[in-house]
Amino acid sequence: MKSFHLNEIISLSQKIKMNPLFWLVLGIGILTGYFKEVCMVFMIVFIHEMGHGIMATFFKWNVKKIELLPFGGVAEVEDGGNKPFKEEFLIVLAGPVQHIWMIALSYLLVTMDIWSYSIHETFVQHNVMILLFNLLPILPLDGGKLLQLFCCYKKPYREGLSLTRKISFLSLITFFIFIVTFYPFHLNVWIVILFLSINNYLEWKQKHFRFIRFLMTRMNVYQNSYPIKDLYLNDTMSLKEAMSSFERGVVHQCIISNQLNKKKVLLHERILLYEAFENNNWQMSLREFSGNHRLPPIQS
Repeated sequence: MKSFHLNEIISLSQKIKMNPLFWLVLGIGILTGYFKEVCMVFMIVFIHEMGHGIMATFFKWNVKKIELLPFGGVAEVEDGGNKPFKEEFLIVLAGPVQHIWMIALSYLLVTMDIWSYSIHETFVQHNVMILLFNLLPILPLDGGKLLQLFCCYKKPYREGLSLTRKISFLSLITFFIFIVTFYPFHLNVWIVILFLSINNYLEWKQKHFRFIRFLMTRMNVYQNSYPIKDLYLNDTMSLKEAMSSFERGVVHQCIISNQLNKKKVLLHERILLYEAFENNNWQMSLREFSGNHRLPPIQS
């Protein structure tokens, strides 16, 4: 049974980093007389990110760092895209959930006269704004991560990532138009847009790396109880094209159809992965590959 201890929470807190943008916003807050509000936002963001970190620690994920941003944060974990869907879903959701109990606590404190209604109003407003913003379908926000999880659940991993990037980019453009129309002079919002734009560009630039990392980590997923799924492939495809059809959460039993004699050959996905990474035969056709291995045909 999974669990975590106090020393793991202490170790997690030591991985928290402050993004330079956060210090910039803090400085702006001091100069404009909003220092208390900035400190309040810091506390909300800190609790939000600790929610992600504690849940990831609970599932024994390796949390590399937690970076605090003015509008949220990024919990960077060591993940090649082959972790269980349920675990990743709960880790992503653990951040937004924190705002629910914080808002409820604020209502309790104001009814007990522990803090004023004006503080309560500001606290709730910041919680709602951070919550709604983080649920936008833009990477690397929580909404973008949930979108990516959904796309990769419904489609092969590589195709799911591609669809996520497109939706994220279109959502960012829509957000940009909204800001230009209604909040054109808010410096903080433009800093946020700049950060999201850079992140989406890097996400696009690293698309090949993420796919290769996904394939590499699949060599180690077989210790988990993933179900076996049949994957029907045409023997004219290359190894790389075939592995582009690999999905998360399953182990593939590749059924290769020979277009010449209509026979079929059965291959475990690990054989394809080994040939690609160990022998660097990414462009070898499945017909040539299965012929070299002289595997027995299976019944049609």
